[in-house]
Amino acid sequence: MYLPKRLALLVGGGPAPGINGVISAVTQEALNDGIKVFGCYDGFKHLVEGKTDMIKELTKNDVRYIDTRGGSVLRTARTNPTKEEKHMENVLGVFQKLQIDALVTIGGDDTAYSASQVYKRCQGRMRVAHVPKTIDNDLPLPGSTPTFGFESAREHGTYIVRNLAEDARTTARWYLIVSMGRAAGHLALGIGKAAAATLTIIPEEFRGRQITMDEICDIILGAIIKRAAEGNHYGVVVLAEGLIGAIGEEALVAALESGALGRYGKVHRDPHGHLRLGDIDFGRMIKDATLERLEPLALRTSFIDKDLGYELRSAAPIPFDAEYTRDLGYGAVKFIQSDKAAQFGAIISFSQGHMEPLPFDKLIDPATKRMKNRAVDVSGEGYECARRYMTRLEQSDFENPGQLDVLAAKANMTTEQFKSRFEYLVAANGAR
Repeated sequence: MYLPKRLALLVGGGPAPGINGVISAVTQEALNDGIKVFGCYDGFKHLVEGKTDMIKELTKNDVRYIDTRGGSVLRTARTNPTKEEKHMENVLGVFQKLQIDALVTIGGDDTAYSASQVYKRCQGRMRVAHVPKTIDNDLPLPGSTPTFGFESAREHGTYIVRNLAEDARTTARWYLIVSMGRAAGHLALGIGKAAAATLTIIPEEFRGRQITMDEICDIILGAIIKRAAEGNHYGVVVLAEGLIGAIGEEALVAALESGALGRYGKVHRDPHGHLRLGDIDFGRMIKDATLERLEPLALRTSFIDKDLGYELRSAAPIPFDAEYTRDLGYGAVKFIQSDKAAQFGAIISFSQGHMEPLPFDKLIDPATKRMKNRAVDVSGEGYECARRYMTRLEQSDFENPGQLDVLAAKANMTTEQFKSRFEYLVAANGAR
């Protein structure tokens, strides 16, 4: 078995519950095997400048009691070392100067791509393993294996939404909650389903077609009308932030830059080229647009919009992630000492209790420089079940004359006006 002598460890991207568990497991397992461990603070931030002053040799005492803490003791950053040739040269130069012969990175698909390029450029001088993390759960791991951090974020988010649902009931108001999830609706749906939210809207339900803000608002209006017809004037709506992409980046950017939606934010991108969704006040945008559409319907209600995500990212890991991250950290060290690590750099995954290293070149698209996103399967029973317990307009509402009359009256419309305004929703989305 090959034994590296000096291992570098760093974290990239946004925080996720369980990062410290990986740091602890990697460090302790490596030290147990006689490998020195060097923690690189702030991801690639200082490495791209060729600096070594923010690299610390780690001991067992440094990591012994961090497993159950949130955040990252090595901190994190979104610095992209592949953006400039000089930056990558500096990174490799630092590793060569410190005689690093193994690298473990912790992060999402951007950090995975950066790690893959380090592996490619070092031409066999270093072994590289990447531990995938994101609360979005959108990385293509085998089967239904979650990314670490997701289950903890979902649990903490569920309790927040349950509390807000009780506040909504007590004060007779509606909450619009925007959940993190750039490319997939796993977190929004997981929270909405577990918290019994009134309605959850995710980008996958539109099956790849571009949508408009009007359509999102009409889906919410349909839920408000239906609840009002039942005598309930409160509720909770969970929106996945990925709906911004479903609206269409070009349309949204044009509206923001034209000033039509300028009060809701500006267009910025991170070092990896992603639109910074957190800089767009999507919840307030939808709230204001929905309230405007409520006026002619003679329905009076109050809305509170809330972004949900930053409260979850550095939360303490639940037992699932505390155990899972220890497995992943152990697996990363085991992999870099294996014969396979001499053949390829890999993303560390577990399936049925067995460590499964997934080669970089099998998961990362060289054109997009990212992994293919794992979307919510809206054709499965898991999503079907979620839909059955939501309040939203369904095909049956338009097929039952009595129900249709009640809904139309509650919306201050004739039956034909109501059908003309809202029936497209069930036709477009295949609702029952």
